[in-house]
Amino acid sequence: MKEKILIVDDETDIIKMLDYNLKKEGFRTTQAHDGEKAVALAKKENPNLIVLDLMLPGIDGLEVCKMLKKEPKTSGVPIIMLTAKTQEIDKIVGLELGADDYVSKPFSPRELIARIKAVLRRVKEKDKPPETLKIGDLVLDFSKITVTVKNKPVELTSKEFELLKTLIQAKGRVLSRGSLLDTVWGFDHSQEIETRTVDVHIRTLRKKLKNESRHLVTVKNYGYRFENEH
Repeated sequence: MKEKILIVDDETDIIKMLDYNLKKEGFRTTQAHDGEKAVALAKKENPNLIVLDLMLPGIDGLEVCKMLKKEPKTSGVPIIMLTAKTQEIDKIVGLELGADDYVSKPFSPRELIARIKAVLRRVKEKDKPPETLKIGDLVLDFSKITVTVKNKPVELTSKEFELLKTLIQAKGRVLSRGSLLDTVWGFDHSQEIETRTVDVHIRTLRKKLKNESRHLVTVKNYGYRFENEH
């Protein structure tokens, strides 16, 4: 599934230029022209990365970065800041707030896309799961695609396994039904796809995992998260 980039900038020409070049490289995009919309879209769209301009109307980029890193749903989303060359102190503050990289304006699309790919590679390596993962009595073997509870095998379908794996890899973040449809089934949640599919698979997973299903937490009116209890 193509990775989604949230572009946040109040300059229409920059958004159009980035939108064109990112799509050309195979990314999906969504856009925000101000800080308030950026925060709302980041929570709703679950982007893989955010390109964030610091000079925004209303809530500025530094405050947006701070808000997103404090919010459980978005704290793990990497951020690349766009800064003017004179904003040296803002670059430092932004990195201290949790931004992953910065690019100074003016910049070439090729440079920014190279930075985006580098950050996404680092995130994937960091989030790469071990071959086996043990949580309570629940053990997942990612290489063999098997699950056991109290050393007894649990027969999961491929979609059930991918659903469980996706929730675990979110590391406690809440994933919307639309995001799960997108990642596990390959459906773009902007399409009219029945999200009941996710609920049905979660119910089946709970039955099969029995007592270990306590890790699967429903977040009312939004989606699900995996609560990693040790």
